[in-house]
Amino acid sequence: MKPLSHVAIIMDGNGRWGLKNKGSRNLGHKEGLKSLENIIIETIKNNIKYLTLFVFSTENWKRPKKEINFLFNLLEKFLKNKISFLLKNEIKLKIIGKKNFNKKLNKLLLSTETITKNLQKIQINLAVNYGSKIEIIDAFKKINKKKLKVNEINIKNNLYTKNIPDPDVLIRTGNRNRLSNFLLWQLSYTEIFFVKKLWPDFNRKDYKKIIHSFYLIKRNYGSIG
Repeated sequence: MKPLSHVAIIMDGNGRWGLKNKGSRNLGHKEGLKSLENIIIETIKNNIKYLTLFVFSTENWKRPKKEINFLFNLLEKFLKNKISFLLKNEIKLKIIGKKNFNKKLNKLLLSTETITKNLQKIQINLAVNYGSKIEIIDAFKKINKKKLKVNEINIKNNLYTKNIPDPDVLIRTGNRNRLSNFLLWQLSYTEIFFVKKLWPDFNRKDYKKIIHSFYLIKRNYGSIG
């Protein structure tokens, strides 16, 4: 089996964890950042080259404005405060999704991508304002504009994830067994692990168990093993 090169994660359960333990959904989102940093470190330790994180979906705009503002403030603080962490660990950051936020956040996202673009130890893809159906529609629009044939290669080359290998593993925490419009094209042969724990409770030991389980799976991609 080839090495595990790409893990995608739906970090679900922050709000529910916050209400249960702190009486606040926002404090759950804040706690989730601690789990995130641990998982990033463990990803690097296991020589996994790509990590894609579902940060904010196109459907999340339906949430209360106060919570949305808090989430974006958290993202801003993470990008500002963790730039040295990204540089020290040679982490390239890429944003996938529609970058139509306020001018300040758009500028910060772009500058972080620019600063880290030549780093090569690991690439972290942040799916922000991301929806897979919109991504696929955008790919078809690009293909039509370029007057290309509609085929698998051209669709793949016009997705937000162009030049990024499809995930080997998808992890979804929060005791929800669905994909929620995340990487629908890219997950066609991905091994999916649904975890009951809420994201702030998901730890490096849990992550290592999933990595170990992946290497025990025989992957035939439709053929007979």
